Amino acid sequence: MTDSIVNNWLTSIINTATERDHPSHMNLISKQVNLVGVPGFESIGFDDWSNRCQHDFNNNFIAEIQYQGLKIRAENEQQIMFVTRETIITNAGEKNQQGIECLLEKEDDGQWRLTQQRILGDDETTSYLK
Repeated sequence: MTDSIVNNWLTSIINTATERDHPSHMNLISKQVNLVGVPGFESIGFDDWSNRCQHDFNNNFIAEIQYQGLKIRAENEQQIMFVTRETIITNAGEKNQQGIECLLEKEDDGQWRLTQQRILGDDETTSYLK
């Protein structure tokens, strides 16, 4: 069941980004989200994330998003922590691949949303996704 929840969430992230559906995409992200590990930033919150997505969608920046591998690290009825490898391919032909550790939480409305994401180094990613 946990794998299904995560895979459905990842598929929704891909589909909403591909369709450039900003409201639906951001509905998968908690208002309390905290993204860490981005070079040059201590952390990124919901508003900055939303603004970046809106910019990328408006400028047709993203050609494709892929997720490879899935390792559930911890889970309970309200939270799922997992690691995956994210690949973003731009319409300019650039490819950005990185490991990410994500925490999904089931919020009061019953929707699973991302509340925390941490960008991992290559060694740490490889250790989880052997």
